[in-house]
Amino acid sequence: MPADSPLAKLLKSQRTWVGPDAKQRLAILRAAKSVAIVGASPKPQRSSFFVGTYLQQSSDYRLYFVNPMETEILGQPAYASLKDLPEVPDIVVVFRRGSDIPSVIDDVVAVGAKTIWVQLGIWNQDAAYSGEEQGLTVVMDRCIKVEHARFHGGLHLLGFDTGQITARKTLR
Repeated sequence: MPADSPLAKLLKSQRTWVGPDAKQRLAILRAAKSVAIVGASPKPQRSSFFVGTYLQQSSDYRLYFVNPMETEILGQPAYASLKDLPEVPDIVVVFRRGSDIPSVIDDVVAVGAKTIWVQLGIWNQDAAYSGEEQGLTVVMDRCIKVEHARFHGGLHLLGFDTGQITARKTLR
């Protein structure tokens, strides 16, 4: 079958990679002591800001922000890269495009981290397989905030109990 045929394209677009199940994700979150957020942003309207805020307020993780364009995020130092962190993080959370995931996986492997957590809405199946082949635990298309809240009592029948409705600041 030609690689550019409609059937080949459809088959390639199908998700066949399966990440850790709920029990495994809970174990990952419970075992972790440190989390690095790659693609962290100081902008309140960004998902990475909201997740960083939640993890700062609702977890005991040592939290590191990685963004080469920033010096501080949420009152903490921002690091240019994973190799600049003061320790190897247990979980590397990624807020980058799906096409950037392979290079982030290379960085994660290079620093010796064991888990890469690719945020909700970001998918790169080939990168997931590659990460696993290199010994990483890969969580993909899942929000670490949602999973943490779900497992730690912050997700209720009517939604999140974070005390914050939106990541956006009110306009005055």
